[in-house]
Amino acid sequence: MTKQHIEVITSVERRRHWSREEKERLVAAALEPGTVVSDVARLAGIHVSQLFRWRKEFCQISAPSLPPFVPMIVVPITRPSWRR
Repeated sequence: MTKQHIEVITSVERRRHWSREEKERLVAAALEPGTVVSDVARLAGIHVSQLFRWRKEFCQISAPSLPPFVPMIVVPITRPSWRR
C-alpha cells in the first residue's frame, strides 16, 4: 500500500477587487525611475504579471490612436533639361 499526499483546504480565498485609484497608484509606483516592479507587486500582495497587465491597460487608454494610413501627396518628378 502506498501513501498518497492529501491537501486539506481550510479556508476559502476570494478574489480581491481593486479600485481604479488603487490600480493607478500601483502602476504609477511601478513606473517610478529605479523602481523594481516585482517589489511593488510583492508589497501589494499581487503577482507581478497582474501589475504588468494593469500597466498595459492604462497605457492603451492614454495613448493617442494613430490613423491606419498617413495621407501623402505624390508630386511628379521634373527631369532636367539636359536629359530630354
